[in-house]
Amino acid sequence: METLSCDMARNLWGREKRNGIVQILTNTDKARIAEPSPNPYNAPPMSNQKKPKANSGTIALNKKAKHDYFVEARFEAGVALTGWEVKSLRASKVQLVDSYILLKNNEAFLLGAHITPLQTASAHVVADPTRTRKLLLHARELDKLITGVQQKGFACVPLALYWKGHLVKCEIALVRGKKEFDKRQVEKERDWTREKARVVRDNSR
Repeated sequence: METLSCDMARNLWGREKRNGIVQILTNTDKARIAEPSPNPYNAPPMSNQKKPKANSGTIALNKKAKHDYFVEARFEAGVALTGWEVKSLRASKVQLVDSYILLKNNEAFLLGAHITPLQTASAHVVADPTRTRKLLLHARELDKLITGVQQKGFACVPLALYWKGHLVKCEIALVRGKKEFDKRQVEKERDWTREKARVVRDNSR
């Protein structure tokens, strides 16, 4: 269907008006009078164009660590990942249950985290699901972690993997172990919290 520009439509209307003809445009005619097709000279500003959304949210949690330890201090670390690992993380194909942090030679490494390869993403590489992955931290943060482990007797464990914009971050923590009494107390408090929520919910009906 032929498309008329705005100028062509105005000229057409003026010519018809001079000839004493008043024509009501039909829907078909209105469709023909359209804005010019987008081109490099009339494209909208870059700031008005839609940008791809960044990933957001939690990828995986280490629930076992929160059950077994008291958290003393938390740190955010970057993770050195390969392409197939990033694709697997977008699909949440990761577990942190048996993972831990190794501090060696003033560096930190994530061990035991299991990232399941996607068949479509890792067909051309030899994927190691549990390979050692380097964590990216500032020197000051590494000093705090090393001091906490070597001098204060804390353990260092990963708590979560999550997206921060387009980057994958790992939340790690200095922790101390819970005794059996502590675990039972935490379970009682959790059960009591659930019971209170149930009572409030039932009374609000």
